[in-house]
Amino acid sequence: MRWLIYLGFIVIGVVLFSLSLSMMDLPDMPGDIAYDRGAWHIHVPLLFSLGAVAIAGLIFWMVKR
Repeated sequence: MRWLIYLGFIVIGVVLFSLSLSMMDLPDMPGDIAYDRGAWHIHVPLLFSLGAVAIAGLIFWMVKR
């Protein structure tokens, strides 16, 4: 049951991070997921998200050390 809570936090974090990145009007990078259908437009910047996760991981590793 605990993993479901963690998964929920991860999904919410990814959605909020994706929304904040989409407001910055960053250029499209290779590997980004874009979905356009009618009035719906969903853009998930995978490369920027992976970079942010890597940087956050390094910061947490340095603080923990």
